[in-house]
Formats: sequence, C-alpha cells, structure tokens
Amino acid sequence: MKRIGLLSDTHGYWDERYLKYFEECDEIWHAGDIGSKEVMDRLMAFKPFRGVYGNIDGQDIRKILPEINRFMLEGADILIKHIGGYPGKYDSQIKKILNISAPTLFISGHSHILKVKYDKEYGMLHINPGAAGKYGFHTVRTLVRFNINNCNFSDLEVIELKD
Repeated sequence: MKRIGLLSDTHGYWDERYLKYFEECDEIWHAGDIGSKEVMDRLMAFKPFRGVYGNIDGQDIRKILPEINRFMLEGADILIKHIGGYPGKYDSQIKKILNISAPTLFISGHSHILKVKYDKEYGMLHINPGAAGKYGFHTVRTLVRFNINNCNFSDLEVIELKD
C-alpha cells in the first residue's frame, strides 16, 4: 500500500503545512503549475516526488519534469497531465490517449477546481486536487491524500488550507 499526497497549482507559493499534511505520505505528486524550482526542490527533498510541468512553469522545471507522466504503482496505471480536462470534457490530447488505453487513475490540474469523479465511459477515477497556491480565482486552497493498494483507491481526504 502507498499513501499519496497530491497537490497542484502552487504557482510558486510555499506553505509549511504541505509538509505537515504530507508527513504520513509515501510519495508526493504535483499536477503542474509548480511555479518555482524552489517549491519543487523542497517537495523533492521531503518525499519521493512525481509530477508534470504546467503552462506557467519555466524551462528550469520543464527540463526535469515531463508534460505527461504515466507510470504503474501498486497495480494501478496512473496518468498525470496539467491541462487534461475532466470526465465529459477532456483535453483533445488526453482524449486520444484515453481512446487508445485508459489508465486506472487520471490526474489533472489547471482549473483550480477540486474534482473527484469516476468516469464510467473509461472505467477510471479522475482527480483534480484544486489549487494549493494563492494565485488564481479560487477561494479555498486544497490538498488531497489517498491510498493505493492492489489497484484500489481508498481513504481519500480533502484538506482545506485556511489562511
């Protein structure tokens, strides 16, 4: 079993509570728009890290992280892309991938809107963790934690970061 800490759209903002809430996690995943290499480096130094670059990320981050990250973990096929859409409204690049081979879990960011939804059409779970940074129109900053065990997802928690 792996415990995952998931965030997106930090936009260069650091909050010490990321470390507090991800202390019990085995890995940290970032769904893009990290915003600064310093934020990425701090997360990477804390726990094993996986992520993708987002549309605001510069070359310093793009040299390290891919646009699309697909990997297997605990029997689950995971796909992460910053601009990916959501069930019923996927980005065209993601739609092509899903039509060829849908993952078990698709994670996206970009919208700053927290969304967890099972997509019956593709037989996969979709998670957008919302935005953990302060830049954008969102009024509540959010993080997500969940478990993956033998291709099953459980104990999903949404954490609201109130200022």
